Amino acid sequence: MCGRYTLTVTWEELLMRYLIDPDSVSPFHIPRYNIAPSQQVTAIIHDGTRRRIGQLQWGLVPSWAKDASMPGKMINARSETLENKPAYKIPFYRKRCLIPADGFYEWQKNEHGKQPFRIRLRDGGIFSMAGLYDTWVTPDGQKRSTCTVITTEPNALMAPIHNRMPVILRKEDEALWLRREDASAAGDAQAMLQALRELLRPYPASEMQAEPVSSAVNSVRNDTEACIQSITDA
Repeated sequence: MCGRYTLTVTWEELLMRYLIDPDSVSPFHIPRYNIAPSQQVTAIIHDGTRRRIGQLQWGLVPSWAKDASMPGKMINARSETLENKPAYKIPFYRKRCLIPADGFYEWQKNEHGKQPFRIRLRDGGIFSMAGLYDTWVTPDGQKRSTCTVITTEPNALMAPIHNRMPVILRKEDEALWLRREDASAAGDAQAMLQALRELLRPYPASEMQAEPVSSAVNSVRNDTEACIQSITDA
């Protein structure tokens, strides 16, 4: 699974990375060192005209849900079963998003318990986790927009740490993932769906690195630079 991650870059770096017009949105991002489920997270969607940046609650609530009791159970969606699960099938076809990050955490079991690792790209840059989103209307008429992170099997780097990892998209594949039209109804529906499915693969291990970090990250109350401090640097 993917249950914690980081986005420590500046607002300006985010806008530049995703080609967002700074005049189209008010700043809301601050560096985050320990992003956790149920929190508001930064996400990118396409509205049919341009890319938009905003916040979604991490933990998907399908539009058809009777109540909001599902988010804690739906922070991740397995890539292998997206089209078999009602909660994910329609968002996969129609409501795909990018969830920016510059690292994610996973815990490796050992004889002493669990050691947290921060996994990131070797160049230290921003990457996009493949996400799905949906909007649920509360009984009193308020809209709640939520999301989930798609996971896949681990690459060679991740396998000794955990049996799942987030789907990380290459920059050149982000435009396809954000395509606005319903993939199941597009003129080239089968080709588009197959192209989307092919993106749901492990990111190359050779382009990533994993570092053991402080146990400070174990508590969601900690959201400081101490969370990303490599214990090999201590």
